[in-house]
Amino acid sequence: MSGCSTIHLTLPQWDGGSRKIRFIYLVNLTSFRLTDCPNESQAVPLYLGADLFSNTDIRTENHPRHHAKFAKKGLATKINFASAFRFHGLKVPTVNNSLWFYSVQGLFRVAFEMYSKQEQLAVLENFQDVWKSQINDSPLKMSYNLSVQLDFAPSSGSCGADSRNEMPQPQRELVDVNSGDTSADHDYCSFPKQRLQTEQNQIITTVRQKLHSLDDKLSSETQSYTELEMILMLLENIDRYINGNLEEKDVTETVLALLKAKDWGCVYSSSLLSCIGRWLGQQFHAANSSISQKVEGFKVHHIERISDLPPAEELATELFPEAMQTLLLHWMGLSEESTLEKRHSEYPILLLILEFANHNLITGVAHVLYSSLICK
Repeated sequence: MSGCSTIHLTLPQWDGGSRKIRFIYLVNLTSFRLTDCPNESQAVPLYLGADLFSNTDIRTENHPRHHAKFAKKGLATKINFASAFRFHGLKVPTVNNSLWFYSVQGLFRVAFEMYSKQEQLAVLENFQDVWKSQINDSPLKMSYNLSVQLDFAPSSGSCGADSRNEMPQPQRELVDVNSGDTSADHDYCSFPKQRLQTEQNQIITTVRQKLHSLDDKLSSETQSYTELEMILMLLENIDRYINGNLEEKDVTETVLALLKAKDWGCVYSSSLLSCIGRWLGQQFHAANSSISQKVEGFKVHHIERISDLPPAEELATELFPEAMQTLLLHWMGLSEESTLEKRHSEYPILLLILEFANHNLITGVAHVLYSSLICK
C-alpha cells in the first residue's frame, strides 16, 4: 500500500470575540472541504468540539465523555481523517487522527447549556441563518472516515473553474497510513505562541481604532462639561495603568464617578448592584480567617471581663473591617450626618449582624440568639 506526503491544513474559523470556533464542511461520507461552495448544497458545516467546549466548566479530560453523549443524539460525530492530513494548531497522533465535530444544532445545544448570555446571543445572531439552512439535515452518524479533500486552488474565487475555463486542482484522495508520528494529544485549551501574538496585535489595532474614533467624536464638540470630565478621568487612569502607577485612590474616584454618572435602574433588577454585591460578599468572606484570629485574641485578652465588654461601637471598630461597618451603617440609614444618639442606639444591632455574618460570636446576646436559632 503506497503512502502520500503530509498535507497541512488550516481550518477556517468563526471569530466571536472571546470565542473562536473552527469548522469544516462535510460533503459526503468520505469527503470534506474547508471552503463554502453554493453549488454543493448538500455540504454540512461541522464545528470543532474542542472549540465549543473551551472556556466552559467542562474539564478537558472530560470532553470525550460529553462529546459521546451528544453523538448519541446525532448532534456530534467523531471524524477520523486520513493520517496524511495534519491540522495547524491541532496536534493529534496519526495513529488516531480523529477530531470531534458538532452540527449547527449541536452548537446551539452546547451554547444554551454552557455559555454566558452574551455568548448565547452572539451564537444566535451569527448562526441563525446557518441553522435555518440546515434545519432539515439528518442526525449525524457516530463517526465518519474522511480521506478526500475537495477544495480547489483559489484561482478565481469560485468553486469550480472560472469563466476562462481554468482547470481546478484534482481532488486529493489519500491512503490512510501511519507515518510514525507519535505526538501527544493536543491541549485544546491552549494556543500556540504565534496565535497569541496575532491576537495581541489584533487587540492593539482595535484599541488604536477606538482612540481614533474617540478623537473624531470629541472634534464634534457635542459633549457636556460633565461628560468631558468623565472621559478625562478614564483616560488618565488608562495612562496610569499602562505606566504601572495606578493606585487604589484613583480607582476609587473613578468607580464612584461612574456609579454616580446616571441612574442605573431598579434595585430589584439591577445587574450592577448584583455584581457589586457579589464582589463585596466574596471580599468579606475572604477576610473571615483574619477576623476570626482577631476575635480569638480579643476573647483571650478579655476573658476576665467577658460580661463587661466595651460599647458596641468600640467592639465593631476594633474587630471588624471598616468597609463592613460602612455598608451596614448606610444600609440602615445611619450616615455620617445621623445624630450621635441615633448611631449609639443602632450600633448593638449592627454589631450583632457583623457577629452572625462573620460566624464569630462575641456578645452574650449573640450567643443566646444563635443558640435559640439553631435549636429551631
